Amino acid sequence: MKDLYVVKGGKKLRCGYTTGSCSAAAAKACVMMLQANKLMSKVSIDTPAGIKLDLDVISPELGPGYASCCVIKDGGDDPDVTDGMEICARVSRRGDRKIVIDGGEGIGRITRKGLFGNVGEAAINPVPRKMIEKEIREISSDGYDVLIYAPRGAQIAKKTFNPNLGIEGGISIIGTSGIVEPMSEKALLETIYLEMDLLYDEGCREVILFPGNYGKNMAKSLGLPDKGVQVSNFIGESIAYAYNKGFRKITLVGHIGKLSKLALGAFNTHSRVCDMRMEALVYYLALIQAPLEILKQVNSCTTTEEALEIIIQTGYKSIFEDMKKGCIERIRKYLKDDDFDVDVYIYSMKYGVL
Repeated sequence: MKDLYVVKGGKKLRCGYTTGSCSAAAAKACVMMLQANKLMSKVSIDTPAGIKLDLDVISPELGPGYASCCVIKDGGDDPDVTDGMEICARVSRRGDRKIVIDGGEGIGRITRKGLFGNVGEAAINPVPRKMIEKEIREISSDGYDVLIYAPRGAQIAKKTFNPNLGIEGGISIIGTSGIVEPMSEKALLETIYLEMDLLYDEGCREVILFPGNYGKNMAKSLGLPDKGVQVSNFIGESIAYAYNKGFRKITLVGHIGKLSKLALGAFNTHSRVCDMRMEALVYYLALIQAPLEILKQVNSCTTTEEALEIIIQTGYKSIFEDMKKGCIERIRKYLKDDDFDVDVYIYSMKYGVL
């Protein structure tokens, strides 16, 4: 994996490999140890992406009828909380030819319907399960009980989306390609969509969307239903998915720094994609004929919170209601549905809801 890179934002970023690849490699190494009756230090697997991985085997052990070992997760240059953790397998022989896969310590359990398995099952996704079985079947036709575990899984899981998804007690074993692509927007969007799917399957037809944790807390303070999804900067993709999924109402709760961009029609609010916060404020001030001097003061500000002070102190707070209407109009235009039920709350860190 030292030679596999992608370029994101003009930077060369190293790829890594998923917890699913780690699990398949550890399980395969265990079967190899059982067959050869000796410890292994290396193992090779193929990934669904068509990339071969040669991985180190950590803490190999042979016992009466079983073998165990670990593989260290490598997230590459992706800011992945599971990077560097041990993903382990313990494999024992069965009397039949079945391969039975389960999760042990540190692997989460599914507690909500609509996920990739049944309630009560280990949170090991379908692709990693297929990878484990494929790698074992390439070297053996015997039956095995495969227990995947992660000693630090319960602790690490608190930093993931698992609590939102209804996975408790540990991490998920995931990955559709076996390879981690740094800064993958696709992976984040899939998580957002999955959260919406779960809410919809539970019978919700109204959904609260917020870019970040502050928006989530603000939604709670407003007394909005606790049925929300954090969408980061992907406002357009999230709104479109919710609409096409069948939700009848969308409520968006966001900071002025994000929603000022939406008020001009920007549906990806990452600063790397667009930064027109001051331009948005100047535009809405100009619409109500604010003096040129105020427009210049606002335009020279660095942050929206700084600009808010000028706008409020000079008596032009009414523009925030106009910006709210602008957001709603642009969302409806984006969805091509002028009658869709949309509500928007814009807040600041100092003044709360504007």
